[in-house]
Amino acid sequence: MRIAMLAPISWRTPPRHYGPWELVTSLLTEALVARGVDVTLFATKDSRTAGKLAGVCPTSYSEDPAIDAKVWEMLHVAHVFERAGEFDLIHNQADFVPLAFSRLVETPVVTTIHGFSSDASCQPSRRTTIASIMSRSATPTAIRTCAMRRRSTTVSGWRTFLSTRTAAKTCSSSAASTRTRGGRGDCVARRAGRRLVMAGIVQDQDYHNEQVAPALDDRSVVYRGPVGGAARTKALGSARALLHLINFDEPFGLSVVEALACGTPVIAPTAGRCPS
Repeated sequence: MRIAMLAPISWRTPPRHYGPWELVTSLLTEALVARGVDVTLFATKDSRTAGKLAGVCPTSYSEDPAIDAKVWEMLHVAHVFERAGEFDLIHNQADFVPLAFSRLVETPVVTTIHGFSSDASCQPSRRTTIASIMSRSATPTAIRTCAMRRRSTTVSGWRTFLSTRTAAKTCSSSAASTRTRGGRGDCVARRAGRRLVMAGIVQDQDYHNEQVAPALDDRSVVYRGPVGGAARTKALGSARALLHLINFDEPFGLSVVEALACGTPVIAPTAGRCPS
């Protein structure tokens, strides 16, 4: 079996810190390679894999402003389809764009739906008959919204040994983004009398400036920026709880799985895969 694994190019694969889709792509790629499967990872040229690496884009567009996302994404997707005849399967982890080309090749294309980037992007999804969806709870919404033809649901796997349990539970953890509201986390932590440690990329700078930055005091409310690797595991493992204060239908949520693997409970509203 020869598999072409098509990663997004928003971040390096695996990501240095933030980059959930790239992280899932890396975990699956490396697990397949470890089982003896011939996998070629199509990702940024600075990506890392035990398999074969194929790339045209020098680095990720989220890390290098000189990389035009639209231009390089088209070149990236074209690269895998130009070589489609070399593979028995193309596994698309890169959202909807590759689906527009899936009927131009004979090689089967399986798509993992991490959560479509917009409602409009559901249109190309109707061109695929095989879909892997990150969690069962996300399945009804994705299928209904996109009118997809579903054959089965594949639940995401995770290498739990990457995370470690930490005895001291001294702080709360959250993220400062457009979807996980750091400002709400501050209110929750203060009412609970707990220290709040926020980590993550800033996706909405105006919100961060208006709602998050004024509360930062380097004592009770701290923002550490993007955190990955061992530092991420330590932050989650030493937290009293993960505040996953989403305001959208969460299709999966890797931080939830990572926190639970560390023995850290998760506090989240009922939305998407996060039940009450």
